[in-house]
Amino acid sequence: MTAPRYAAVKAALIQHPRHWLITGVAGFIGSNLLETLLRLDQQVTGLDNFETGHRHNLEDVRAQVGPARWGRFTLIDGDIRRLDDCRRACQGADYVLHQAALGSVPRSIEDPIATNRANIDGFLNMLTAARDAAVKRFVYAASSSTYGDHPGLPKVEDQIGSPLSPYAVTKYVNELYADVFTRTYGFRTIGLRYFNIFGRRQDPAGAYAAVIPKWFSALINGQPVYINGDGETSRDFCYIDNCVQANLLAATAEDAAATNRVYNVAFGERTTLNELFALVREQVAARRPDAGAAEPVYRDFRAGDVRHSLADISRAANLLGYQPNFSAREGLREAGSWYLEPLS
Repeated sequence: MTAPRYAAVKAALIQHPRHWLITGVAGFIGSNLLETLLRLDQQVTGLDNFETGHRHNLEDVRAQVGPARWGRFTLIDGDIRRLDDCRRACQGADYVLHQAALGSVPRSIEDPIATNRANIDGFLNMLTAARDAAVKRFVYAASSSTYGDHPGLPKVEDQIGSPLSPYAVTKYVNELYADVFTRTYGFRTIGLRYFNIFGRRQDPAGAYAAVIPKWFSALINGQPVYINGDGETSRDFCYIDNCVQANLLAATAEDAAATNRVYNVAFGERTTLNELFALVREQVAARRPDAGAAEPVYRDFRAGDVRHSLADISRAANLLGYQPNFSAREGLREAGSWYLEPLS
């Protein structure tokens, strides 16, 4: 069932189209935002350097929305680390959905300088360009990694600990910069602390692939599934459609009290890695029965990881009207159809 405010926002956008900029548009989250906005007949500019995004994601969106809606999309092959590219992308935009970043805790530990350049230098470039272009709202991808070593559960936005990785540092600095831009320039920003977003177009390949697509790929191909630690580490897994909802609600929030804040974006439910593995295995086994006998391979805990994560989503519910529609199990059912398509 669609959240009431989300349904109202989508109806209003169809009636009064806007111009959106999505950074990281060829990535997992960016391409899903693009598809939703084009289905709502919006004008969209996308910025991507294709360092972690993929052109095949954009081709998939084109196939999904059709030529007429695709004609409302303009792609800029550029880099947020270049201020001129950011300025060009922001021209005429009403809303910015800033998704571009170098993700992954392990990557940030291996190469903190590259992570800093993309996630802090690039973020500041985008903030500056969007401010100068008089963008109405700047919504950016924050991260649950900002909670660091704070032991409390569920995670509440105003209670954070010390960062556990260079990546977490960069995402916290984003929040600080956004707050300063609001206080200093009156620029309206909203940060969305993502909790383990997953879904269609999430890349299963590469050293830094997220756990869900990586496990689907391994089980489909008869390869071992690795779990860091004992499998009782828990996460608040959030399906991509919930994330898209949060972005559109944040961009269009009319209450001034809703801006210059950060919000948890999650479902509000914990799933252990052992439980997650069982759910993924069940789906793959329905198409490939031999996967039903697969067991995970346990190895050492990973540096920089937190043990448990669970979001309090009441602030987003109260101020944005956020009502996530997909639990982890329901989202896995949707995502599984996409990952299992090669076996059809």
